[in-house]
Parts: sequence; structure tokens; C-alpha cells
Amino acid sequence: MGTEGRFAFFGRYGRLAAAVVILVLVVAWIASGLIGREPLEEPAEDAPRPMAVAVAEHRAEPVERLLVLQGRVEPDQRVKVRAETAGQVAEWAVERGAEVEEGDLLVRLRMDDREARLRQAIARERGAENEFEATQRLFAERHASRTALEAREAELEAARAEREAVELDIRNTRITAPLMGTLNRRVAERGEFVGVGDPVAEIVDNDPLLAVVWVPQHQIGRVRPGQEARIRFLDGRRAEGEVRFVAAVAEPGTQTFRTEVQVPNPERALPSGISAGVDIVTEEVRANKLSPAVMALDDDGRVGVKAVDDDDRVVFHPVEVVRTERDGVWVTGLPDKVRVITVGHGFVTVGERVTPRPQEAVDGTLAPGTAPAVEDTP
Repeated sequence: MGTEGRFAFFGRYGRLAAAVVILVLVVAWIASGLIGREPLEEPAEDAPRPMAVAVAEHRAEPVERLLVLQGRVEPDQRVKVRAETAGQVAEWAVERGAEVEEGDLLVRLRMDDREARLRQAIARERGAENEFEATQRLFAERHASRTALEAREAELEAARAEREAVELDIRNTRITAPLMGTLNRRVAERGEFVGVGDPVAEIVDNDPLLAVVWVPQHQIGRVRPGQEARIRFLDGRRAEGEVRFVAAVAEPGTQTFRTEVQVPNPERALPSGISAGVDIVTEEVRANKLSPAVMALDDDGRVGVKAVDDDDRVVFHPVEVVRTERDGVWVTGLPDKVRVITVGHGFVTVGERVTPRPQEAVDGTLAPGTAPAVEDTP
């Protein structure tokens, strides 16, 4: 090989060797930077944040427990006035709806022959009295026997009884009110004939009134005489009363107990014979007022409320509704002080840790019950 051939050979392979050397040096430099460095850790996954819920703090208050029933208002007394002698109605002394006192004249019957019979009875009594006095004198002079004297005395007593019977019959032609009240109905009008025992009028005493209800057998243990009660009339008027009577035996057909609530009505302004609601105050309990929207069922089907305990964990409290009002319900079964979950209770489970936020902080953000309204933000 000539000189020019050797230079061409070394020139071509020298450039290749130089490139290899440079590549080795670069790799060595990069490797030297990685040897002393700690291996990179893969980023850990973020731990799930607790669900944020809206809570409202509630405190228990003393509340009356009511037994709510529907009943009927009746008068304390409803009396049918009956004739005690036979006769034709001559005239009425009062109009229907009039207030009467005990003893007031209601209606008068025709006298017919009663005055004549009274004069006859008086005459017989006088004759029997004269005969008795004469026999007494004869008996004192031993001209009459004791038997004759006793016979004249018996005749005198019979004459007196006849006169008294006629007088009573005359008095019975004046039919009077047996009690104070309202003349509710005139059964017999002028000109009608009534016999002994026939009804003539009806008097109603509306003071007091009686609100009559029928208590179911499973509730009768809560009711006793003397308890306070409130009556709601259909026209919006209200009154207060007191349980006066509780039946000792249930009605066979309905298994309910008749209960009477006495309602004072001194002005007789409240009517009787109408339907009314009756709320009997059975006891006083401590209860919390809640919205029905926060109530739910647990796995056992119990009605209750989800709340947050001191460790910010969800707890379930079974509750019992004791009263209902237009703006909420009163329930028992909650602690005296409790944080009730108002928004988000459908998205959390019992035992789960949550982030409670005051109800005021989430009001107006989204519709209640939607999870995004209470979710925590970084």
C-alpha cells in the first residue's frame, strides 16, 4: 500500500474512533449525574377528604304532648218537658230560642172542668169535716163507737186527698221549665191535645258544653279526668275545657272509650251539636322542633334523624313525633343539644366522618339535598 493509501485509511477510521470516544464520554457524564441522586418516588394518591354537610344546632324544649281527636259538641243537658196532665194547649208563654229560668211558665193547658171538680171536692171535704166533728162529740159523750169515729175520719181524709188531687191537676195545667236553658223546640202547638207523658217542649242547657270523643283502646291509658283539653270549632273559634268523664268499658263494636270534655259556656255563645277537634294534653315532654325534610329511615325501617357527634361522625337517632305544626314537627328521642344534618344526610352513612358546616354558611348556594352544595373546597 502506498503512502497516500495509508493516510486515507487512518483518516477514515480515526474519525470513527473519535466519535465513539465522544459518545462514551457523554454517556459517562450523564451516568455520573444519576449515580449519587436518590431514586424518584412516585406521587402518592390524595387521601379522600371527608364529606361536608350542613348542620343546624337544636336544643330540646318542654312541649305538651297532645292526643288529637275528632268529636262532637253536645249540650250538658237536653230535657224533654212532658205533660203531667191531659188537656188542650191553650197558649205558649215563651217563643222558641228564648232563655228560660227554672220554674218559668212555658205553656198553659185549658182548665176545662177542673175548677168545677175543685169546688165539688172542697164541698165534699167540708161535709166530711162536719161529720167527723159531730162524731167526735158523740164519741166523747159515749153515744158513738170508736169504729164510727174512725170511719168519719177516713171519709175526711179521702175528701182532702180528692181536693189535693184536683188542685195538683190544676197546677199541672201550667207547664214550667224544669231547668235553666234555652227553649229549643215546641213540640205541641196551640190547640193540640196532649196526654199524660206526652212531650211538649225541649230545653237545652249549653252551659257547660260537652265535647264528646272516642279514645282508641291503645291510647286510653294516657287519658284521665282532670286533664286540660282544647277544643277547635269548625268556624275557627277555640275554647278550653277539662276532661270530666272517661268510660270504664269500651264500646263493643269499635273498642273505643267515650270521653267527655267539659267546656264552660257562660254566655251560651258557643253552639252545640256540631263537630269539633279536641286536643287533650296528656303530658309534658322535652322535644326538638325539626323540618320533616331532615327525617329518614334507617336499615331497620325506624324513623329518625342523622346528626353529627362530638367526633364529627354521623349518628342516627330514632325519633317519635309528638306534635305537628305548619312549620315543623316536634320529636322526642334526640339529646337536649344536638347538631342535626340538614343538607347532605342522604349522601352519608352512620359512622362516617364528615366536615360539618353551619346551615347559615350553605343557605342559598344550591337547592337543599344536593351534594355539591355542601362539598368541601380546597
